[in-house]
Amino acid sequence: MEIHGIDHVELYVGDARQAAFYLGHAFGLQIHGQGGPETGLPDQRSLLLREDAVQIVLTSGLAADHPAAEYVRRHGDGVAVVGLEVDNASVAYTELLARGAEPVSEPVTYTDGRETTVVIAEVAGFGDVIHRLVERHGPRREFAPGAFQITEPAGGPDEKLLSEIDHLAICVPSGELEPTATFYEEVFGFSRIFEEYIEVAGQGMDSKVVQSPSKHVTFTLIEPDANRRPGQINDFLSWHAGAGVQHIALRTGNIVEAVSTLAGRGVNFLGTPSTYYQALPERVGEVETPIEELEELGILVDRDHWGQLLQIFTESMHVRRTLFLEIIERRGAMTFGSGNIKALYEAKERELAGADA
Repeated sequence: MEIHGIDHVELYVGDARQAAFYLGHAFGLQIHGQGGPETGLPDQRSLLLREDAVQIVLTSGLAADHPAAEYVRRHGDGVAVVGLEVDNASVAYTELLARGAEPVSEPVTYTDGRETTVVIAEVAGFGDVIHRLVERHGPRREFAPGAFQITEPAGGPDEKLLSEIDHLAICVPSGELEPTATFYEEVFGFSRIFEEYIEVAGQGMDSKVVQSPSKHVTFTLIEPDANRRPGQINDFLSWHAGAGVQHIALRTGNIVEAVSTLAGRGVNFLGTPSTYYQALPERVGEVETPIEELEELGILVDRDHWGQLLQIFTESMHVRRTLFLEIIERRGAMTFGSGNIKALYEAKERELAGADA
């Protein structure tokens, strides 16, 4: 079984069209298709958004007992499905069940009767999130032939500010970090590539990063330290009602251009104090982009053995203040420097403190 990358993520949301308007206007994600009762998807409305290799499906329940409606009642808007690209969905499904995965749905084939065939199967992941195993043959313009009607985007050509999903950050309750990391190692064949304990202002969190052999699927797993003062990870778990995706990291080839464009469209990013940039040269060495420009935009910088990475985090756009987005540019960096998670933790603390003021 080979997992090549993240095929798509599906968010269950209260209003798919409203969420699509925001993601389209602010981030440039355009509607490329839709599904619903007219395409054999009863009691739901789904919209397919794309930008380059980023695929996000937004689904709302049209009936109170639809799984999307139930998910939103429990968790608020959030990631409910992580689609994984595989060579053979049936083989992957069988292998995962043999390794201990819990089945959700057996393989189903979608075809246009010509050159496109998509096979999909599903297994349980973490919390209420499931993994959709996706096998594709033919033009990638189609998503799930028959279930989704592909349309031409109304917003013009893809501007390619964002290129792919870099990683997902996942919060789990205290005591579940090690079992969750082990699950992805033993069942999905992932490897642990990074571990760290972070302490900030009397709060503590443990993190473990697991990654597929292809290196194109990366999950940052985070749990709060139950012996320290409750903090933002505890807040997420409370407001989200359990484990879930805290943020989606979207990769860009030019973070300065991307952040400038997104900020101009009204996207709010977490602020960073000027003292961070005063210490930056000593901490990470020379940075190609002028530090004054990074400070103006609030972009963070870190380093590992292979190079540097630049990143910034949006404020949550959800009423529960749970799911948010990260914009990241990798300049050779392959993993996560020790300052990354701590910088995120401290930035979120500032956002929460400001919101409570």
